[in-house]
Amino acid sequence: MKMKKFLAMTMAMAMVAGLATGCGSSSEGGSSEGGATQGSEAASSGEQGSVYYLNFKPEVAEVWESIAKQYTEETGVDVKIKTAASGQYEQTLKSEIAKKDAPTLFQINGPQGYANWKDYTMDLKDTDLYSMLLDPELAITDGEGVYGIPYIEEGYGIIYNAEIMDKYFAMDGAKVKSVDEINNFDTLKAVVEDMTAKKADLGIDGVFSSTSFAPGEDWRWQTHLLNLPIHYEYEAKGVTDEAEITFDYNENFKNIFDLYINNSVTEPAMVGSKSVDDSMAEFALGKSAMVQNGNWAWGQISAVEGNTVKEDKIKFMPIYTGMEGEETQGICIGTENYLCVNTEASDADKQASLDFMKWVFSSDEGKDIVTNQLGFITPFNTFSEEESPSDPLAKEVIRYMGDSKLTSVSWDFQTFPSQTFKDNLGAALLQYSTGSEDWTQVVEDTIADWKVEKEATAE
Repeated sequence: MKMKKFLAMTMAMAMVAGLATGCGSSSEGGSSEGGATQGSEAASSGEQGSVYYLNFKPEVAEVWESIAKQYTEETGVDVKIKTAASGQYEQTLKSEIAKKDAPTLFQINGPQGYANWKDYTMDLKDTDLYSMLLDPELAITDGEGVYGIPYIEEGYGIIYNAEIMDKYFAMDGAKVKSVDEINNFDTLKAVVEDMTAKKADLGIDGVFSSTSFAPGEDWRWQTHLLNLPIHYEYEAKGVTDEAEITFDYNENFKNIFDLYINNSVTEPAMVGSKSVDDSMAEFALGKSAMVQNGNWAWGQISAVEGNTVKEDKIKFMPIYTGMEGEETQGICIGTENYLCVNTEASDADKQASLDFMKWVFSSDEGKDIVTNQLGFITPFNTFSEEESPSDPLAKEVIRYMGDSKLTSVSWDFQTFPSQTFKDNLGAALLQYSTGSEDWTQVVEDTIADWKVEKEATAE
């Protein structure tokens, strides 16, 4: 219900919004620090506060550093930005939070993240940032308190190059004549395998970009792809979380994963050396026709030197896995981005952090950067229809959000037990891809690891 309420209000605010960020796949960012004169809203004590934001998204690290510099120039408030490397946010936060100069502003990925970090999260119920939410129910709450505020909505699915797809549809013997006919796994599989057989004529090296498994580069599979079978398991059982999973839809996961690795630019035995950047570059250069990723990927694709993908030809389709009734399934839409203020920071630093985020999401200067550089679809009432990003993949997210005939898949991976669980699954999927582990073992290990990690986080 929360998602439906958010979508309804978002559509009312902006019918053509967009977005360009996500779970990240780049190297560690740097930091940006400013001056030390009085800010626009000082803490009640009159003490000069400062901000240290630990950023989750490597692909927008430079933008956050630019924001920090501009804010410092305008207010005199010192702002430091540090960006965790891909897949290393929890580890980086654990290290940084223990330091004398700990982050004053950080993020959690949902209820499980709150359970891990609740001792460090300030109650935000009386803040301007919370009052700006279109739907206050989207926040992470505990009793009467508010401890995490969402600042972005995102979507992911199978990104495709419509120019290459149209070339296939025009071929003699094509399995379908339009992407509109691809609305289930069986059809997708038939099309993909036929495109593989015709890849030389299509001028591609593989239908899908590389299935990345270099260290820290497997989040598209151990998190985003696993979300689908877990989502449907929760739905079938009428729950929102489980201490133990049965992994009833593991064959559906295997369906699409096998399709990825067997119809790819890179042979399964070589995926351990591939990064997300490799995968996105392959798509950008026209070596592949499809790639699983989110709307944040447009920034990566468009930045590749020699990019051949036209803005009006980059589209989304849902991740089909063979579920009954998936003809009405949409893409996966949600967030794992909740802002938290470190409750152990000084009062001045807490206020400085709140003022900084208020400026980012409500000032004309901040909203311009959010819209045109970060490209966020935000859940705040401070953004008008004119302040909507034009990112082509973000437009696709909004299109799916507004299609009443389709049901979006929620981001249930927020409930995954731990990063250790996800890393273990990633390692198992790599072994499966290279032929050193069978699927039955992957399933058994996933079920066992879920239980162990849930028990560990409950202690």
